[in-house]
Amino acid sequence: MLRLFYVLQLADNALIHSQLLSAWCGHGPILEQDIAITNTALDHIGQARSLYQYASELLNALPESEKAAAFSSPLLQQVSRAVQEDDLSSLRDGWDFRNVVLVEQPNGDWAQTIAKSFFYDVFQYLLYQELLKSPDTQLSAIAEKSIKEVTYHKKWSSEWVIRLGDGTAESHDRMQKAVDTLWSYTGELFMPSEADAFAFQSGMAPDVAVLKDSWLAEVTAIFDQATLQLPSNNWMQKGGKQGMHTEHLGYVLTDLQFMQRAYPNMEW
Repeated sequence: MLRLFYVLQLADNALIHSQLLSAWCGHGPILEQDIAITNTALDHIGQARSLYQYASELLNALPESEKAAAFSSPLLQQVSRAVQEDDLSSLRDGWDFRNVVLVEQPNGDWAQTIAKSFFYDVFQYLLYQELLKSPDTQLSAIAEKSIKEVTYHKKWSSEWVIRLGDGTAESHDRMQKAVDTLWSYTGELFMPSEADAFAFQSGMAPDVAVLKDSWLAEVTAIFDQATLQLPSNNWMQKGGKQGMHTEHLGYVLTDLQFMQRAYPNMEW
């Protein structure tokens, strides 16, 4: 069960981040970056698909009693056939999602989207570098398939942090405000959930707490170039990995799940 929940953490992060990034399609500040962020959203949805496919295999392999107890979302519990990837994305309610609260925060202006992406991209890069070495062959294969995308995402968002932070007075102020707004949501990335602890103890994944120093070093190096200040606030939000989310996730899921819930079992 905990292996399933660990894979779902990764999948839910990718899905929710992708959904919010995709909202920039047609609204980017310049055409080139409109295309870039839309392609980034597609990269994350591709990662989410691979992870949900793996998660559905793990869920279907569970004994019926454990499978029934895995989620409490009514629509998912009504599925009588083998659960598929689309069921996991479309039929779970917010309390059954395990993404970190960072990725569900609103896009805000361009600076806030960049700050959110940057914080997540650096973490994902460090995590996927470790997952390449996982003895879980499916997980390592997904990491290997995704690592070039993840590397590009980190490069892209880092360059934008520098561009905005070390740009005009207005772009600097907006970037600093975005950093200050989102900082308290970054701590959960390094707070091990029960699933994280299982993944580490089984050798399946790294200890996320150990990644914090490397993450902070990379963030600090970029902020130095961007003339941005690290926030001094040490209090951090948490709960997303346990299904306790901010109100913003509800709005994201309303858009994301509308078609499947309005027209059940529709295919195209």
